[in-house]
Amino acid sequence: MHRETNNLPPVEDSPTARMHSGPGWRTANAAQIAAALRSLRSRTLQVFDAYAAAGALHVPYSDALNPPLWELGHVGWYQESWIARNPQRDGGVRYKHALPLLPSILEQGDPWYDSSTVPHDVRWSLPLLDSQACKAYLAATLAQTLALLAKAGSTDDALYFYRLVLFHEAMHLEAAVYMAQALGVPLPQTAYAAPLKGTALGAQGAMHSVVSYANKYRATAQLHIQKQAWTLGRSGPGFAFDNELGVHPVPLDSFDIDAAPVSFAQYLAYVESIGCALPRYVQRSASGYAHQVFGQWQALDLSKPAVHLSQHEALAYCAHAGRRLPTEAEWECAAMTQPQFAWGEVWEWTGSTFSPYPGFVAHPYRDYSEPWFYTRPVLRGACTATQEVMRHPQYRNYFMAGRTDIYAGFRTCARQR
Repeated sequence: MHRETNNLPPVEDSPTARMHSGPGWRTANAAQIAAALRSLRSRTLQVFDAYAAAGALHVPYSDALNPPLWELGHVGWYQESWIARNPQRDGGVRYKHALPLLPSILEQGDPWYDSSTVPHDVRWSLPLLDSQACKAYLAATLAQTLALLAKAGSTDDALYFYRLVLFHEAMHLEAAVYMAQALGVPLPQTAYAAPLKGTALGAQGAMHSVVSYANKYRATAQLHIQKQAWTLGRSGPGFAFDNELGVHPVPLDSFDIDAAPVSFAQYLAYVESIGCALPRYVQRSASGYAHQVFGQWQALDLSKPAVHLSQHEALAYCAHAGRRLPTEAEWECAAMTQPQFAWGEVWEWTGSTFSPYPGFVAHPYRDYSEPWFYTRPVLRGACTATQEVMRHPQYRNYFMAGRTDIYAGFRTCARQR
């Protein structure tokens, strides 16, 4: 483990990684994980209280959504399954699937909340826990987790599953924000976007300078990357998702890349020039453009990154501009070597298909990566709804190319001339 300072998780080693990734949550110790679990749980409950206040705990069926009460119960079930019910919780990725889990404190936990076995369309018809019972289940499972974490070892193996459930809850909290936007549920940004309580400065603070740079130079700045072999794949101590492992060189030709994602000003100029559809949640107004934020229409800040765009829309823009989307290797190289590279306001579509790195081996939660290989593109970066624990320049996100509910935009690149 790296040396700790001021009770913050240690950062990655390189200066560029430090600038862009914020605290090193991948190497967080037990005390830091415990504080983050408590803070995330408080935030999760705030968001679902907003759903309840809006009368939105029961929603119509959608391929892109889950019933909010199913989402809430699943978070508790996942944590209980990988921690309190897991007799191999100290073993990390050496987990053996042949060994059974211990019984759940919720008799119907597995038949209701196991995302690997409960089909998506069935989740709407299950007799799920009501809001209060679901919160009680989450409180009980969190108490189990914190008690066991207090006695856990300090090695990466001993902390692997605790880090896993922390990141899992952060992902579902982000998905709950997408769903609130899609359903028009009023949701204050303070419920999900502020630094985590008890963890001091978060990744947003660490990224302030590059976001400011983006606002200043978004329309014109280009970064020039020389020909090189870039090494993809994580190595070293700490937590890694299975799809990040497998260090391998990727040859890159010289290329130019936008210093920041394409702005609304740029994207809407393109829309007006060819007459294509406006982005999701955007409409023309008497004073220019407005966008819908959690059900409320607001004046659109044209300097901000264009968001809620599909990869199809991103590719069409690139073709019109005589540019292309960066590959994930190009994106990562620029993010980790160029101090002026601004990221973190929107997820960014790349031109790469989500596929395994060499030597891929699935980790204990097998459904995280392998079932989705070769079916969707990679997105890199983070967005305003991404929890600070998840922000890392090597994290590989992935969604179907047509999705517009996620907070996704893009930047362009081209071969150097």
